Amino acid sequence: MVRANGAVSLRELARVVQTSEVTVRRDVRALEAEGLLDRRHGGAVLPGGFTRESGFPQKSHLATAEKTAIADLAASFVDEGEAIVVGAGTTTQELARRLARVPGLTVVTNSLLVAQALAHANRVEVVMTGGTLRGSNYALVGSGAEQSLQGLRVSRAFLSGSGLTAERGLSTSNMLSASVDRALVQAAGEVVVLADHTKLGSDTMFQTVPTDVITRLVTDEPPCHDDRAATELQALADQGVQIAVTAGGGGSGAGQAPGRPGPESAAGDRRGPRRDVPLPGQRRNHPPGGGGPAPQLRSATPLSEASGGRVADLAPRRR
Repeated sequence: MVRANGAVSLRELARVVQTSEVTVRRDVRALEAEGLLDRRHGGAVLPGGFTRESGFPQKSHLATAEKTAIADLAASFVDEGEAIVVGAGTTTQELARRLARVPGLTVVTNSLLVAQALAHANRVEVVMTGGTLRGSNYALVGSGAEQSLQGLRVSRAFLSGSGLTAERGLSTSNMLSASVDRALVQAAGEVVVLADHTKLGSDTMFQTVPTDVITRLVTDEPPCHDDRAATELQALADQGVQIAVTAGGGGSGAGQAPGRPGPESAAGDRRGPRRDVPLPGQRRNHPPGGGGPAPQLRSATPLSEASGGRVADLAPRRR
């Protein structure tokens, strides 16, 4: 499966071979010792380290249930009439399918797949960057894409990548893709990263979004035995990133933060019940909408949680 797809999650392996994740993890560890694959948090990839990148067909079959849940929760953060940018990736493609139902939305993207998902949305305007087509992920890259983003200002950017760590932030294996993602970030007031648990703790060659620039992370619940992924989430929260975790996904328990009690309920809105939990630390306060003064530093504000997900109740550890 790893050879066919380039990467695979432990959950998927356990489902296919009809055994426990504990058994799969032991076998993956043995295969890594033989040099046949590389372990990643929650999964395994072909050997190749920082520079290996799976193509779209391989990525589209990895952690599909998790990506769907992440896209559902991320879409709930988008309001009618907003202007946003959406980067390339299989998770952002899932997000785009849900954004087709948001009236008055303007979406700027360098992804052909995102544009295709929104092509028949009656009340969504799609603006594509220029650039050179990169066939492996159906994205426009290069100086043409970057130049077309100059002078643009939107409320928030939704991005995914190949890896996410508290130390380096979001990263990818391709230099051209990383450069365009950085240009997308420059155009946005907030940065929302979409990353399933298999990417937590993985580090690839080119940094796209430093941790202190990430406003929110939308992810799925790590498996209860994946202490490293839970530790990575805590480290991200310690640096002020607001964590939103989907309720489903087969982790240690829907609606509960890893190893911590869930947040208290607050008033609801049109999307369903919401819960507000402040995450501590100093963060960049990006003004919503277009223009405005340069971002200022202030304490992190609560991230409202939509129905079907939650905001992880993570507090900074004492140093």
